Formats: sequence, structure tokens, C-alpha cells
Amino acid sequence: MTTTARHPQHDHRKGFFDRFSTTVTHAAGSPYSFGIALAIVVIWGATGPIFGFSNSWQLVINTGTTIITFLMVFVIQQSQNKDTLALHLKLNELIASDSAANNRLVDIEDLSPEELAVLKQFYVKLARLAETDDDVHASHSLDEASGRHRGKLAVAGSARALGKRGNAGLKPEPTGDAKPRPKKPGKTS
Repeated sequence: MTTTARHPQHDHRKGFFDRFSTTVTHAAGSPYSFGIALAIVVIWGATGPIFGFSNSWQLVINTGTTIITFLMVFVIQQSQNKDTLALHLKLNELIASDSAANNRLVDIEDLSPEELAVLKQFYVKLARLAETDDDVHASHSLDEASGRHRGKLAVAGSARALGKRGNAGLKPEPTGDAKPRPKKPGKTS
């Protein structure tokens, strides 16, 4: 069993097919795999005159590609399902961690197409409102980024302090507003 540098503790939970599909998907998407596939097609094409472009010669490439395609559908789908689930969980964490975000969006993938269309109208309106703002700095400033970072550091420090007291399972609430405060004239940080 191989372990990844980022999360070696998680590999023991992976089943055989999960490890297999991850390995095959990564290998199939490499330039080397493309080169091998291209070489096979070129060799097959070059042998056409030798075999007189017979039905058997055509059957070899048709059967081979059909079998590989059929099996790869399941392998790639397994990998895609895992990646999609991981992406949903990451997005759910972002939604849940932002007090301004709407928590109803956490399980949005389970809504009907009609319900999604209703929600989409809200975000279409937000996008239209944002288009009227010519200043990109009005929504994303460097000061805002610094303020958010300081707020996260404060929360992380609170979490470490709680963990030392035996409350490691509790997630602390943010203390104070993470938005940057206006600087007073003449002061530098």
C-alpha cells in the first residue's frame, strides 16, 4: 500500500477499488498514456497493408478500444464520485463557516431542478448588481484579506487554548469582527 505525503493516515480506509481507480485514473490522464495509445493506433494503422485491411484487422482495434472504454467508464466514475463528494464537503464547510452565507445551500445538490431555478434567480440578481460596480477593490481589498487572516488566527489561537483545557472537540466561535478597522491618520502597522 502506498501512502500520500499529504494524508498518509487516510490510506488505510481506502478500499481496493478506490486505490485502483485513483491509480488508473491518474495514469490514464498522463502524457505517457496518451503516447502509448497513439503508438498503438499508429502501429495498428501501419499493419493494415500487411493484413490487407481485413475484417479481422479492424476487429482487433474495435474490440480492444470497446473493452478498454467500457471498463474505464466505471473506473473514472468511481474517481469522479469521490472527487465530487470531497468538493461538496469542502464547499459545505465554507458555507457553514461563513456567518453571512446561507446554510440552506449546504445540501443544494439534493434540490429539484425547479427549486434550483428559484435559487439561481437570487444569484443572477447579485451578479447583475455586482456588474454595476466598476471598482473591483470595493469587494476585495488587500486590507480585507489581512483582516480576515487576522480573524482566522485569533480563532485558531482560541481553538488551541480550548484544546489545552480538554475541550478539543468544541469549535470556538469567532471573537469579534474579522473585518479590518480603518487606520488612524499617521499610524502604521
